[in-house]
Amino acid sequence: MFPLDPRTLERIAAIVVDTGGHYERKGWQLEQLFSAAGWVDPPEYDGSPRVPWVVEQLTERSTDRSAIERFLCRICDPVEYDEGKPAADAFCQIINEKLQPERLAITYISGRPVLGELTDDGGEPMFVQPPNLDQRLRGLIESKTTVDVLVKRAKEADICASSGAHTLAIIGIGSFVEGMLLALLTERDREICENGFPAGKNGKHITPQRAGLELLINTARSKNWIQFVAADFMHRVRDYRNFVHPGKELAELPDFDQESVRLCWAPVHVVLNDLEERLTRVGG
Repeated sequence: MFPLDPRTLERIAAIVVDTGGHYERKGWQLEQLFSAAGWVDPPEYDGSPRVPWVVEQLTERSTDRSAIERFLCRICDPVEYDEGKPAADAFCQIINEKLQPERLAITYISGRPVLGELTDDGGEPMFVQPPNLDQRLRGLIESKTTVDVLVKRAKEADICASSGAHTLAIIGIGSFVEGMLLALLTERDREICENGFPAGKNGKHITPQRAGLELLINTARSKNWIQFVAADFMHRVRDYRNFVHPGKELAELPDFDQESVRLCWAPVHVVLNDLEERLTRVGG
């Protein structure tokens, strides 16, 4: 669990540097790795021994769960390696061996690495509301009121899930994502803020107030704020969110459970990691 034990950080650093191995990283490559993980003010390599240097960087940010989580996910991301998924899988397996005592594991959701907590039976990792959500949103969204509303919505989704109201929890997760993307797009894109989204089928611009989750996901993807697989999985969550309409629920009769809620939180982790990696922080 977080913060990770110092010995765990040492083991991870040794894996990342891979001294003498096929994937050995030089100092400049370690700099790139921290930067690609979306770290704010990524460290510059100082020429000292690499493993202790990586340990030092991880230790300095050990209480920043989101930064450590993104770093771990980047190590296991296929885009990090010329060989793609096979290389990422090899790193993921050995990283998970070191994370097992921490009751954590990296798994892949639509091809993207996500960090989850291991269940008591040692089964597949489970996913809940992203950690440090309030702090992370304030680093992305300028409006404090909007962040307060989003955090409240996420808490309400958790309350619904813990009470057995799984459909309402999933609807709440979809609503949370919709609010987050809407805030980001209207705050960071002056054209959208002033004139709305590009013309729809009727040739008219779509006002932010009428923008649906599908449009928000597609727009974030078109700006390269989120990767394809993150957008693809979020569209599935969007479809689940549409069970807010009784007619759809009666027609399809979904049998949502706690696992369904966890699966809907998983792509939210991916989307949030993408946003933190690709967008400048508020005030940055």
